[in-house]
Amino acid sequence: MRIFCRGKPCSSSRSAQQSSNMRSLQLTKPMNFHRQLIICLLTLFNIVLFLEGFVVSQAQNTVTTPVNVGVVLDLGSLVGKIGLSCINMALSDFYATHPHYKTRLVLNTKDSKEEVVAAAAAAVDLIRNVQVQAIIGPRSSMQANFVINLGNKSQVPIISFTATSPSLTSMSSYFFRAAQSGSFQVKAISAIVQAFGWREVVPIYVDNQFGESIVPYLTDALQEINTRVPYLSVIPVSATDDQLAQELHKLMIMQTRVFIVHMTMPLGSRILAKAKEIGMMTEGYVWIMTDTMTTTWRSLDASGFDSLQGILGVRTYVHKSKKLEDFEIRWKRKFQQDYPNTTNAELNLFGLWAYDATFALAMAIEKAGTANLRFNETNISSGGATDLETLGVSQNGPRLIKELSNTKFRGLSGDFYIDNGQLPSSVFQIVNVNGNGEKRVGFWTPENGLVRKLGLTNTSSNSTSKPKLGPIIWPGDTTSVPRGWEIPRNGKRLKIGVPVKVGFTEFVEVVWDHIPQKKKSVKGYSIDVFNAVMAKLPYAVPYDYIPFATPEGKAAGSYNDLTDQVYYGNYDAVVGDITIVANRSFFVDFTLPYTESGVSMIVPIRDKNKKNAWVFLKPLTWDLWVTSGCFFVFIGFVIWILEHRINEDFRGPPAHQVGTSFWFSFSTMVFAHRERVVSNLARFVIIIWCFVVLILTQSYTASLTSLLTVEQLQPTVTDINELLKRRENVGFLDGSFVEGILLGLKFDKNQLKKYNSPEELHELFSKGSANGGISAALDEIPYIKLFLGKYCGKYTTVKPTFKTDGFGFVFPKGSPLVADVSRAILNVTQGDEMEQIQNSWFKNETNCPDFNPSASSNSLGLESFWGLFLIAGVASISALIIFATMFLYEQRHVLFKFQSKTSMWRRIKVASTIFDQKDLSSHTFRKDASSTCSVHSIGFAGSSPNTNCPPSPSSLSTQTDSSNSIFFVEQRRITGHGDMTPEGSAPVLAHEQK
Repeated sequence: MRIFCRGKPCSSSRSAQQSSNMRSLQLTKPMNFHRQLIICLLTLFNIVLFLEGFVVSQAQNTVTTPVNVGVVLDLGSLVGKIGLSCINMALSDFYATHPHYKTRLVLNTKDSKEEVVAAAAAAVDLIRNVQVQAIIGPRSSMQANFVINLGNKSQVPIISFTATSPSLTSMSSYFFRAAQSGSFQVKAISAIVQAFGWREVVPIYVDNQFGESIVPYLTDALQEINTRVPYLSVIPVSATDDQLAQELHKLMIMQTRVFIVHMTMPLGSRILAKAKEIGMMTEGYVWIMTDTMTTTWRSLDASGFDSLQGILGVRTYVHKSKKLEDFEIRWKRKFQQDYPNTTNAELNLFGLWAYDATFALAMAIEKAGTANLRFNETNISSGGATDLETLGVSQNGPRLIKELSNTKFRGLSGDFYIDNGQLPSSVFQIVNVNGNGEKRVGFWTPENGLVRKLGLTNTSSNSTSKPKLGPIIWPGDTTSVPRGWEIPRNGKRLKIGVPVKVGFTEFVEVVWDHIPQKKKSVKGYSIDVFNAVMAKLPYAVPYDYIPFATPEGKAAGSYNDLTDQVYYGNYDAVVGDITIVANRSFFVDFTLPYTESGVSMIVPIRDKNKKNAWVFLKPLTWDLWVTSGCFFVFIGFVIWILEHRINEDFRGPPAHQVGTSFWFSFSTMVFAHRERVVSNLARFVIIIWCFVVLILTQSYTASLTSLLTVEQLQPTVTDINELLKRRENVGFLDGSFVEGILLGLKFDKNQLKKYNSPEELHELFSKGSANGGISAALDEIPYIKLFLGKYCGKYTTVKPTFKTDGFGFVFPKGSPLVADVSRAILNVTQGDEMEQIQNSWFKNETNCPDFNPSASSNSLGLESFWGLFLIAGVASISALIIFATMFLYEQRHVLFKFQSKTSMWRRIKVASTIFDQKDLSSHTFRKDASSTCSVHSIGFAGSSPNTNCPPSPSSLSTQTDSSNSIFFVEQRRITGHGDMTPEGSAPVLAHEQK
């Protein structure tokens, strides 16, 4: 198409138009891109709106079923208000996150007005008239006690988030505690008490089911750590300020300074405020709050909060999370809108449990369904029936409790699930109230006990030396750990029981005034020791001695009865000669002993040596006598062997030789041997043997001298079994535990004789068992030493010795005074003061020598001399070996030239015959060699190597004829032995010149 300008083609205009179109196209491209992007975003937004509208329309079109649920709370209380607000928020949050659920909980709220009857009436109305499927509440354990029975009867689950009484757990399967049982916290409390080493604790609790139900668990936990509960302080629910002050004054005059407060905060705050007013919030006191008060203490005003300074509290730990922080902000905003006049409200654990319990109930009702929401009506006519009798039974109840038991989720308070009808035990935190708030000082976990921080393992959870807690500010604004007890300045004086004794009054003596029937004075060794010990304590302890006596001034019972009085609380302690024994320690505590310990047997002593003709045998035991006799014989035999061939004194007829040997040996005992000893070996043996005999005789002489002079007195009885076999009488101190020991040893009661004083004991010994007296007595060592001091040299002690712990002071079980008094006893007994007290009461005791509790023998035994006998034996055997070796070597030319078929007996006989001959080569016989020369041995023909005589002519001829011939020459006769001729040649005879 052409473009003309005024009828003519216009090329320039066309070019300009094209250029303009190109520029327009370039500008339009980015504008189209933005337009398309906007269109896409608008389309996406419309789609989102459409989908949201579709979902909303679908949700609006979902058919929901309302389910009636009852709520019974004390709406006038702060806990009730917080719980109700959290329940409403829980329903809003639950259905906002679960819009497709077909059920909707409809709350029917009733005010129980803090009354049990009102709570029961509200529950009856909800079940009978509204036919609720479940009830949330009530608040207190007393209210829940009756409401649980209603729920069990109508099969309506009762879900309480504040009723923590342990006694409610097993009441019904239709009761669910959306909280932790109050019994779970007692382990944490006892761990705190144990960590600081407190030995006494007084619980203060409200007089209702809530307060009483925790006491058994608390006392059991304290007993496990050996902590005593001397008193239970019960506070009435409606107690006035005067009643509170009266009870606190009663606690103030007690020694215990550790108190555990278990009650609701309104009453608890009054108790603590009154305690601060009368001075019980000062240094030295310890106050521990249970979880109920620790959870709600923030609701107090400034005056009430000031009375909590320095208190420890135990509370269930809740982990902080972003979800919990957001909820707390939303809750505070809603609570201020609902209750604008309540200004001191703080979200606490009960509110979190209420929120989670409502969540769990909504989930369980959704899962249980709506098929059986009806109630089965009773057949009782309404005319004469009560409201309780006309209650229906929910058909949905069994299914609902099953779903509640299986519900698990992560709630605001942590993992929520029902275990045995309640929330399981979890971690507890320990807080210290100080200043304007609280400070967390540690945790308690079931696995590790007390820990400073979570995640740390306490390897010594039972240690009391280093508490695993952070720094604590105690009452009185001090960081010093309280001792837990003290002697009250305005308190009562301690009542110290003392025994009334007839004898052994050196230990305790009560001087009695019969007209006013009271004591004049109490004195004695035990009394002086106790006074000295109490003076060593770092604080003053006022006390009075109270005799354990009848109005006539006689003993009111045994020592066991006296110690039982401490257990019964009649005495604060017992001082006297009280022995520490195991059966008493089950009921009372003993201090460290302040005397020697042990029970031994006393027997008379007499001189037995005057009637014993064989006392000279007693220095040596029978085995030493036998060994010595054997060695005398053996030494005589050794000397005869060594001297027989060379000593004329040991030769001659056999009887003469035996007598000489025995005479020589036994004469060495008194060094009276006169025979000459020639052999060097024999001289060596005699030297060793004389040394042995010297030591043996000197020891015998010393022992015999001791028996005849020093140890002349011997006990008449050395073994208690002798008394049992002979059925002899035995004595014991009247009222002593020794009677039980004797009965345990199988003594008959008829064999037991009582005594009360040393004089009576001496009289019984003087009579003897045959005349109604005794042969022995069992008593404790302190009494024995006193008795022996009075009757020195007439009695002694023998075995057995029974182990005991001595005398100690008695205090109640777990008394904090025991440790301090025991330390003071150590200070007294290790100083000079104890010696002065002993000297003032037991002066005569030092005049007698110390007695030996066992009668031992002074006889010398083989074990003391076996080394000497070993030396003598080795020397003798060595001499015999050397002699035999030399003898065989000298006679080798004869003894080793026998034919092989010659018997051993024949060879021994030949050797014996040679041994019996004189050894002419010995220097003792050389003086006869010049006048007489005789062949005395058997050898080869010719000159003998053992003689200095020249060879005889016959021997020379024999040597010429048969050099291998052997000659045997005897005194007075010549006998040829063919078996001694190796080559069978005829023997040549030689004559011995006698």
